[in-house]
Amino acid sequence: MASPNPRTIRIGIDTGGTFTDVVAFDEESGELVTTKTPSTPGNPADGFLAGIDKVLGLLGAGPDTIDAVSHGTTVATNQLLEGKVDRLGFITTEGYEAMLEIARQSVPDGYGNSYFWVKPDRIVPRDLVKGVGGRLDFTGAEVRPFDEESARAAARWFRAQGINTLGVCFLHAYANPEHEERMRAVLAEEHPDAVVSLSSEVLREYREYERAMTTLVDAAVKPRLSAYVTNIKSRLEALDDRTIPFYVMKSNGGVLSADEVVHQPITTVLSGPAAGALGAALIAKVAGFDKVLTSDGGGTSTDVSVVIDGEPTLTTEGSVGAFPSKIPMIDVVTVGAGGGSIAWLSPEGTLKVGPQSAGADPGPLCYGKGGLDVTITDAHVFLGRIPPHLLGGEIPLDVDAAREGIQKLAEQLGLTPEACATGILEISAWNQANALRQVTVKRGLDVRDFTLTTFGGSGSLLLCRLVDVLGLPAVLVPPNPGNVSAFGLLTVDVKNDYVQTHVSLADHLDPASVATILDGLTAQAASALTKEGFAEGEHSFVRTADVRYFGQAFEVRVGVPDGPIDAAVLDEVAARFHAEHKALYGYDFAGDATQQVEWVNLRVSGIGPIQRPEIKRHPVSAGSTTGAATEKGRRQVCFDAAEGYVDTPVLWRPDLGPGTVVTGPAIIEEFGSTVPLHPGFTARIDEFLNIIVTRVDTAATPAATKENN
Repeated sequence: MASPNPRTIRIGIDTGGTFTDVVAFDEESGELVTTKTPSTPGNPADGFLAGIDKVLGLLGAGPDTIDAVSHGTTVATNQLLEGKVDRLGFITTEGYEAMLEIARQSVPDGYGNSYFWVKPDRIVPRDLVKGVGGRLDFTGAEVRPFDEESARAAARWFRAQGINTLGVCFLHAYANPEHEERMRAVLAEEHPDAVVSLSSEVLREYREYERAMTTLVDAAVKPRLSAYVTNIKSRLEALDDRTIPFYVMKSNGGVLSADEVVHQPITTVLSGPAAGALGAALIAKVAGFDKVLTSDGGGTSTDVSVVIDGEPTLTTEGSVGAFPSKIPMIDVVTVGAGGGSIAWLSPEGTLKVGPQSAGADPGPLCYGKGGLDVTITDAHVFLGRIPPHLLGGEIPLDVDAAREGIQKLAEQLGLTPEACATGILEISAWNQANALRQVTVKRGLDVRDFTLTTFGGSGSLLLCRLVDVLGLPAVLVPPNPGNVSAFGLLTVDVKNDYVQTHVSLADHLDPASVATILDGLTAQAASALTKEGFAEGEHSFVRTADVRYFGQAFEVRVGVPDGPIDAAVLDEVAARFHAEHKALYGYDFAGDATQQVEWVNLRVSGIGPIQRPEIKRHPVSAGSTTGAATEKGRRQVCFDAAEGYVDTPVLWRPDLGPGTVVTGPAIIEEFGSTVPLHPGFTARIDEFLNIIVTRVDTAATPAATKENN
């Protein structure tokens, strides 16, 4: 007989390069359980299902209790980063077949490489581009009618060539999708096996090259992502012989049902990093930090972002590998400094680290799976900064293999093994620091104003060095840091973004036209939310506009107030633009009649709310007394090559209650992560069980005490 109070469990799963992280939330009891399982690069769905089995076992629950599963995937990301793009076809307006070849005139690293830089291969080579007659102007009015004969000829040609994935981008289709929709109808008749992406559905913004590239990236990842999501859906249904709601994380900070995400796969290209940034943002906000940097350290890379007032910054100027993508995404910068990043010698004989990675298979030398290269993880285990095992002992590590590899590399460099290992970690720390500077200093922000939140399996290993390099005031390490990305999947709402280009000077802007476009975008968002199962009363909408000074080549996004659109609202948007422009760039032209404000794009985000797990408070009791924390053990750890190994206490994080203070040198371990606390640093456990690390000026002793409160 069914239980009168059935459990409802939501599961978040983030698939990384080395481990698949799993968090389960029991909505009835509020219980939150976390775990990890090795990733399965050959078929990520295997690791996904193994993670579900493992977390349900920890909860003592069956598949019938699963209420929903949210997933952060790197399928699309890895396909693009690895350049595994199958043959694509591109259909565009006749006369514009060289659009991809011309691209933009920018050269990487400026003029320094201009004499040597060779333009990379296009995502679609010139011989696989076909032009179709017909032309629209920038208002969407038809200048020349759609040429159905040339459209059919192009469709037949692609079918004969066996090219089954196509992107369609006609000039000014953002203003009028009619010609692109007719092209799709022709393809359905002449080449029914083709997978097709239309620019008017992927990105209704002007700038033809970026719109074309975003459309082609969408088409490129659609077959593989669709197959992956369909596979997982069928295996989920096999667990309980029912349809389990399955959501996929989007780059914009929301989730979308698997049924819908296969129609817009481009939205998942930064799925995993977005979930981590959102989870860390919520944890830091609850802990009382409003200006935060997030650093998500995985097996392959470290992803960093900026969070202000609990919200990660968004951008539409991102890229994945060599491919620009103008979809809304959380502004994440990635650097090849993960646990599996390989240490190597340059032709000049200098030590380099990353971006190449040993991944999960064969992995670092210490994994004992046939790896041949020294990695960051090998350096950590050799120096004693991490234990000789992972996941609380589930995965033993071969310290001798790491030592042998580092000794060989050290001999090539003429260094001691300790100097070589600490050098590897120093380079990795500076790589991470440079990424953090990229999202702060290069954007007019003072990195010293921010608290760093580190998470991921390797994210906290170099935090003390980052404090010194960047001058950070503090570092926050959440509980279960290796599972923050999976936790983030349980904190995000269903979200869809819609955009329409509408270029107009503010003085000539018609409030009625703006209202019509925003109402149309809102209707699209509402329809999508209804399909996702949200009642009309649960819908919420965020309206924004991309605005610039006339003559600028970039825009600033500002909020559009709720309510009817009138002259007062347009003036309010202009005022917000001036203020935001000054905050970003240090100046504005408010009150200068010679500098006109220009509107470019209108946007609407539709949001459907999902219940978030509560982050529980664990206050220190008023009668608590100072006392020593129990050591798990001691081991020799090298924090400085010149000083060698020192006898260091090892503490088990779950034993450290709120108010506990640990003074370095010390090692704080937990199931999925480790914090090496260097001499001269102190760590305090706050009331949410976060570790707050700061530098101290006084000499430290390896002890742990509990503060009076």
